[in-house]
Amino acid sequence: MSDWNQKIIEEFRANGGAVGGPFEGTPLVLLTTVGARTGRRRTTPVACLRDGGRILVFASNAGAPAHPAWYHNLLANPGVTVETGEETYAATAQPLEGAERDALYARQAEIAPAFADYQAGTSRVIPVVALYRDQRARALGDELVAIHRGMREELAGILAAVSDLAAGRPAEAPPADLAARLRSRCLSFCADVHAHHDNEAGRGFPLLARRYPGLEPVLAAFGEEHAVLAGIRSRFEETLARAASPDEVLDELRELAGEIEAHFDREERRLVPALNAL
Repeated sequence: MSDWNQKIIEEFRANGGAVGGPFEGTPLVLLTTVGARTGRRRTTPVACLRDGGRILVFASNAGAPAHPAWYHNLLANPGVTVETGEETYAATAQPLEGAERDALYARQAEIAPAFADYQAGTSRVIPVVALYRDQRARALGDELVAIHRGMREELAGILAAVSDLAAGRPAEAPPADLAARLRSRCLSFCADVHAHHDNEAGRGFPLLARRYPGLEPVLAAFGEEHAVLAGIRSRFEETLARAASPDEVLDELRELAGEIEAHFDREERRLVPALNAL
């Protein structure tokens, strides 16, 4: 297999990405990964599908029971090199999940029916991997992480202050004044989260959907999460408005914090590579 791959690699490089034989007419890229155990660079020809500004590759291994070695390598080291025949560039590999993976694999199977046979012939779910071109300017993805970091820090500070109030620990201000300050701080935080999600829905998500149509199911799911978070925020704001006890405020704040943290984690895992590739 190694010798056979090497012949394809040499033909690919000699003919600007075109090869004959069983791969004639099949869109290919050369994918170079770093060995998970050896640390050595390994190049493999893989079938691909372009999806907006990213390239998708499929760890079919011709329907074999195990994932191909290159897939295990990129899980350990997602920094890869992509050769298209026209250019060579560094990229970040990200396995896709759920509805996004299923829709894109179905698209590939429709274009190349052999991929339907590969999936039918194995019990494993064949991974779909998105390759995002690395850029010098990584502002959009990094900005999202920075925004989330600031909100996480503010939320941690609010949680600590409300916990102290509920526990009756000494504070720098009388309890009534402190409670009023915390209500104001909580409401300000809720307004910031609302504005952040409005900005994502109005600007960030439409931009990503235009550039990466395959991300639409993921973006729709995040939109639904925004609606769930909005409902939790509204209930929390109502609790603040009726001057509930610190214990009740703390319980609802912990629920909100848990949902926000999980949402931020999912957004960063799924969207940062795409944003940084824009």
